[in-house]
Amino acid sequence: MNICPITYKECSDGKYSKEGLKLLSGKLIDLKDIPYTSEELLREASRRGIKMSIQGVQPKLSAKLNPAKSIFEIVDIGGDYIFKPQNNAYPELPENEDLTMRLAGLIGIEIPLHGLLYTKDEKFLYFIKRFDRFGKNKKISVEDFAQLSGKSRDTKYESSMEKVVKVIREFCTFPVIEGLKLFRLTLFNFIIGNEDMHLKNFSLIKRNNKVELSPAYDLLNTTIAIGTEVEEIALPIAGKKSNLNRKILFDYFGSEVLGLNESVLSGIVNQIKNSISEMDRIIGVSFLSPEMKKRYSELMHSRINILNL
Repeated sequence: MNICPITYKECSDGKYSKEGLKLLSGKLIDLKDIPYTSEELLREASRRGIKMSIQGVQPKLSAKLNPAKSIFEIVDIGGDYIFKPQNNAYPELPENEDLTMRLAGLIGIEIPLHGLLYTKDEKFLYFIKRFDRFGKNKKISVEDFAQLSGKSRDTKYESSMEKVVKVIREFCTFPVIEGLKLFRLTLFNFIIGNEDMHLKNFSLIKRNNKVELSPAYDLLNTTIAIGTEVEEIALPIAGKKSNLNRKILFDYFGSEVLGLNESVLSGIVNQIKNSISEMDRIIGVSFLSPEMKKRYSELMHSRINILNL
């Protein structure tokens, strides 16, 4: 019996479950493989890169779902989805990112619709639905923290988590609520080994007449992807990028910088504690290779132990 790469649930017929297809479109009863190999997708990303508004280190493509033809179509502009194919430099990035995003949702971090899709050569690509689009080519106002901090793509690491908090306090409608979200996200990134949460990976979105943190994106266990632990966090906390501990993350960042009280911090701790067994289960059924699953789980539990959760 197959596991659906969109829902991680068993599907008795075909590659995708009915529930997974319904998440994409209520009209969808089947879904064809992406009609490119992984190598062809990388070439397409390179060829179309100049035309696309999506930029970054990972090769990306823009896509639209055509329910009538049961297929995703790659487009230059106006896409509702972002595709990330396999990366020759780093193994299993699509599987890694999809798993990491799924774990983030489990502990209460807002995430967009995402999953894995089969390519022509039976490999996976990662997809995520754009949260800055709605209706027919209508855009929602989103600005990343590099823009808000006066930084560029080249200087996106020249900041700190304390400065990220200042951006939230300056621009968000309810900064205390967004501060709580930021703490949860920061704790999660430490636990799963995301060393690359720079300024362009934080964004503010304006919706329902509120300015707030956008849904999370680009969450990845970079430690196992890179193969070595270089740093534990991209933007320093208390001047430190490594050797973080409970005192720095909870007493300093959570309590002193963000102003979260003990009750709130305890609530987040309990939520993570109560999710650990389910996180282990999801890692186990994920599409990572057995070796990568082992490394992911070992890193996560070592970080949980550091925090005494």
